[in-house]
Amino acid sequence: MTLQSLFDCQWPIIQAPMAGAQNHRLAAAVCNAGGLGSLPCAMLDASGLRAELAALKAKTAQPFNLNFFCHTPAAAEPQQEDAWRSSLAPYYRELGIDPASISAGAGRQPFSDELARVVEEYRPAVVSFHFGLPGAELLARVKACGAKVLSSATTVEEALWLEAQGVDAIIAQGLEAGGHRGHFLDLDISRQLGTFALLPQIVQAVRVPVIAAGGIADASGVRAAMALGAAGVQVGTAYLCCPEATTSAVHRAALTSPEARHTALTNLFSGRPARSIVNRLIRELGPISSMAPGFPLATAAVAPLRSTAESLGSGDFSPLWAGQNASGCRNIPAADLTRELASGCAR
Repeated sequence: MTLQSLFDCQWPIIQAPMAGAQNHRLAAAVCNAGGLGSLPCAMLDASGLRAELAALKAKTAQPFNLNFFCHTPAAAEPQQEDAWRSSLAPYYRELGIDPASISAGAGRQPFSDELARVVEEYRPAVVSFHFGLPGAELLARVKACGAKVLSSATTVEEALWLEAQGVDAIIAQGLEAGGHRGHFLDLDISRQLGTFALLPQIVQAVRVPVIAAGGIADASGVRAAMALGAAGVQVGTAYLCCPEATTSAVHRAALTSPEARHTALTNLFSGRPARSIVNRLIRELGPISSMAPGFPLATAAVAPLRSTAESLGSGDFSPLWAGQNASGCRNIPAADLTRELASGCAR
C-alpha cells in the first residue's frame, strides 16, 4: 500500500511535527500542498489542542497528523534538581535571574485519557507517537476513531516491536534527525544508525510501509530514500525557515549560518537526547550532562535563561533543534518546499 492511499494525500511527504517551532499554520500549508502536515501536541493541554485543531480545520479540509509523546515522565528528585540549578547558577547571575523565581514544571505531557477524548472528538486521519506507543487501552481508542497510527523506530528491534503492536507505518528515524530521539526500547545511542543504514534494514525486516526521517532536505534526498525502499519521507529541519513556522529569530539565524554544520545530541534542554545546533550552553556544560534531571524535568531551569537571552538577541541558551543537514532551510512558503520535495518521489 502506498502512503498516498494510506493517508489519502497527494504526496508521500510528511512534515515532521516540531513542538515549539510551529503551530497549525505550517501543518495546514503542507496539507494544502498535497503533503501530510503534522501538528505537535506534546506541549498542549486539551483546551490548547482543541483551539489548534479548530484553527487547523478552518485552514484545510485535507487529512492531517496529530503527534503525541508517550513517555513516562521522570520522577522529581529534589537533590538532582538542586545540583542542576547550581550548575546553571553562573548563568543566572550573568543574566540577572533570581533562581528562587523559577518554578518547576514538566513542559511536555504524555498521551492521556484527556487527550484521547480530543482525538475521539476530532477523528484525525493520522495519529503519530514518539517514544514508542501509549498503553493498549489508549491505543485501541485511537484506532477505533479510524486514525492510521505511526511511530518512530531508531533500531530494527523497535521497528519489529511497533509492527507487532499493529502500527500502520513506521518512521525510521536516523541518527541525523533533529530534535528528540524517538528511542524507547534501548537508550544506548551507540546502537542507533544513520538514516541510509537504518532504512533498508527496517524495510527488509517489516511488512508495513516505512518512512525515512533524518538528513533529508531536498528532492535528491527524497529520491535516495525512495531508492532504498522508503514509502515516503518525513522532513522537519528544512521547514523551520518557512514563513509559516514559528521558529524564533535566533533559531532562524543559526539555521542559515555556518553554525548549523555543527550539531550534537544533548540532554541539557529537556533531560533526553535531542539534536541541536551547538551553542554556548552545549559547549560549556555538555552536550550530555549527568546533572540534568530526567525528561522532561530539565526544561524548567533552562527556560528563563533561554527567554532572557533571546530577548537580547542571543541563542546561547536556546534549544536550536536541527538535523545534521540544514542545507534545505530557506525562507520560502511551505507549499513551495513541499512541492519541491515531492519532485523527488518519481521513481
